[in-house]
Amino acid sequence: MIRNTIRKILVALIILAPVFSYTGCNKQPKCGCGKDVVSTLTSISAYIYWSTGESIAFQVVGDPYSSYTLCNPSEMLPNLVDAKSGDILLVSGHVYWDCNFVYQASNSSNYQSYYKVYNCQATELTLDLYGKSKPSSGAQLNPSTTKN
Repeated sequence: MIRNTIRKILVALIILAPVFSYTGCNKQPKCGCGKDVVSTLTSISAYIYWSTGESIAFQVVGDPYSSYTLCNPSEMLPNLVDAKSGDILLVSGHVYWDCNFVYQASNSSNYQSYYKVYNCQATELTLDLYGKSKPSSGAQLNPSTTKN
């Protein structure tokens, strides 16, 4: 009799334990431009890279473990007239998860802890003229310009 009662209590505890230990669902972040904003950049110094204007990518100075791809390269391309690929520019905008990164990270527990990939909806892209004189429109930056 006592055995049956103990057995029933144990079975009930085994069945009810997951109910009480359940803390709720964690929301899966939505990836891609215009979805869940991860962070906002405000005039962050970044190395800008592009070749044809179809894709513009950047890497924040001092953060070699993250890369960003612009969601709106055609809108930001006119801001790159005075720069060349590899220059340091100031970037402002909203940051979103890159879908390929999210899918890879969900399939591998180690993938998420390494290199992170983001998309960025840039609102402003300007030259970082700290310590430099402003170049004329279309001219390349020349850091060796002497000042009088």
